[in-house]
Amino acid sequence: MTRHIAIIGAGLIGASWAALFLSKGLRVTVSDPTQAALAALPGFITTAWADLAQLDDIAAAPPFDALSTTQDIASACAQADMVQECGPDRIAIKRQIVAEIETTLPADAIIASSTSSLMASDIQDGAHHPGRILVAHPMNPPHLVPLVELVAGRATEPDCMARARAFYDGIGRVTVVVQKERVGHLANRLTSALYREAVSLVAEGVATVADVDRAIAHGPGLRWAFMGPHLTYHLGGGAGGYRHYLEHLGPTQVARWADQTTPAMTPDLIETLVAGIADATAGESPADLARRRDTALVALAKLKRDLGA
Repeated sequence: MTRHIAIIGAGLIGASWAALFLSKGLRVTVSDPTQAALAALPGFITTAWADLAQLDDIAAAPPFDALSTTQDIASACAQADMVQECGPDRIAIKRQIVAEIETTLPADAIIASSTSSLMASDIQDGAHHPGRILVAHPMNPPHLVPLVELVAGRATEPDCMARARAFYDGIGRVTVVVQKERVGHLANRLTSALYREAVSLVAEGVATVADVDRAIAHGPGLRWAFMGPHLTYHLGGGAGGYRHYLEHLGPTQVARWADQTTPAMTPDLIETLVAGIADATAGESPADLARRRDTALVALAKLKRDLGA
């Protein structure tokens, strides 16, 4: 049973994981090479705690006595039952982190990487116990967005995957098991496909940055919060369901795919995109935007819970 979890990296993802794990009654040790990141951790957790308290029956204040921090990876992992690795998404750094983790982590303890794009098989290379390494990728911020993608590498043991899924399911996450390793796993590949077209439409002058975002947030995004694209188009087929949709409207999808392009991320395009965000946010700070996002995520999570969706 996992009672003590080590988090490697105190950035946005690591800090968010820390808040979630503490809210589930776990003891948490966070390691980060920079003292500034560790010093910022209590403030992040306190803010996140107010959101978590609206979604779960937890203590009035974060249990900071269950949280410890260190700049040393090995000491963070010495007593851990599991590691949530949240270091930079560069393979050489991941392998170095794993090497330091393995100097003290018990041989049967899982190492779950939060990597957004790297593959578990590559992270496993050179590890003493590669069978306990897997990808457990969340969506930002993981304390409010429940998805966790689990991906095995070539050497990952089936029991390791089963234990990892049981752990994340047990703390209220929604797990999906990706059947084959691909760069970006599952959710990020889907969002990358959408983002490619979002950038192309701006690059080709079809729509502004603000209108692209409005189109998603007030159109398909509303449906996607409750059902994915396959089920959405199943309903789009009326009484005939998905088969009717694919047979009668599938060709229109194929025609759109053929018309889509991959933009070149030129300096001019970057300036256009950045300027578009500046116009759309009207000077609202990233911190203000994140607060607005998290408030909306809490409200949406409550609605989905009440609807059983």
